Amino acid sequence: MTGDETPMDKAETLAWLRRISGDLATATLGRLEKTLPWYADMPPARRSAVGLVAQAGITSFIQWYEDPNSTPWIAADIFAAAPRELLRSVSLTQTLQLIRVTVEVTEEKVANRGVHLREAILLYSREVAFAAADVYARAAEARGLWDARLEALVVDSILTGEADEELPSRIAALGWHGHGEVAVLVGTTPPQFDVDQLRRAARKLGVDALIGVQGSRLVLVLGRAEHPERGAEEEGLPFLQIARHLEPGFGPGHLVLGPTVSALVDAGQSARAALAGFAVARSWRHAPRPVEADDLLPERALAGDPLAKHTLVEKVYHPLQSHSTDLVTTLWSYLDNGRSLEATARELFVHPNTVRYRLKRVTDVIGWDATGPREALILQTALILGAIGTDTTRRRSPSPRRRPGHNV
Repeated sequence: MTGDETPMDKAETLAWLRRISGDLATATLGRLEKTLPWYADMPPARRSAVGLVAQAGITSFIQWYEDPNSTPWIAADIFAAAPRELLRSVSLTQTLQLIRVTVEVTEEKVANRGVHLREAILLYSREVAFAAADVYARAAEARGLWDARLEALVVDSILTGEADEELPSRIAALGWHGHGEVAVLVGTTPPQFDVDQLRRAARKLGVDALIGVQGSRLVLVLGRAEHPERGAEEEGLPFLQIARHLEPGFGPGHLVLGPTVSALVDAGQSARAALAGFAVARSWRHAPRPVEADDLLPERALAGDPLAKHTLVEKVYHPLQSHSTDLVTTLWSYLDNGRSLEATARELFVHPNTVRYRLKRVTDVIGWDATGPREALILQTALILGAIGTDTTRRRSPSPRRRPGHNV
């Protein structure tokens, strides 16, 4: 009981509340339709479900009013009347609006029944509001755990190259905002890892991120995304520059960025290159952090990475060979002679300026500069692999068959 209410007064009030419960529910639904646009826009089936929730709330209040200690968590009774799809489609804010309208209507109906009943309604509405917040918090926690498991599954599918037809729908379920170009960034997991902070940092840089933690290894799948928090000066940042901004979110050790691909469905190519580069990055003593996987092509090729071998041959050897045999010959000679212009010119019987011109043409064709020590290693590895591949192709070429009975 509340205040000076007697047992007889409470019994009369309970009987009266049971008689008008139907009218309260009808008045509540009418008020909802007039004051809440989202309710009026709902399909009939969902409006009916909201009506069941309102009716359950009124019934539960009557039970609680009869014995406040008998129903410690009223929300469980109220929301049990709602189908699962309603709980997913109605937000916490809308639920609190529903509670407020129901309380307002009930207060108006019982205004002349005494202060004790109004106080009971206010206390009950507070309990329901807190209980509703608890229901939504638990649902959000469960959704967060489900999202984390789904995200780990998606990242694992990308890393292993086992993407199937369900991958796009799984990515959409995660709320992926990325579009267009994608790159994969691989590093170490920091001791105190804050996944939300790293995700926020990525979005401020104009990219969305799928994050996978695999023991001591941290993997980010980065895709370009429009975001209102992104500064104008950061528009269209290259992925390498984005990786530099995200570098503090990784643990100590090497950080490798895979090559850019055109879409998320091709992210496995970038992931394979990044993982292969991460495995051999320690063999480059002065590797920058972050480092591009393609800058580790010689180390990856020596470790047996077929993708690195193919990339070197396709990006260096074949373009030079198809452009001019003079460029291949000059590059071979220049690298064999310790990058000496004079020694190369003497070997080829040309002027040093001719060697210099041809080396510039090499840079124009393939983008790498043979005069730098690191790039010279990349180019020399490509020439060796290209020559091996060409020689292997020749040795495997079928020889002409001799006709039966033909004498040598």
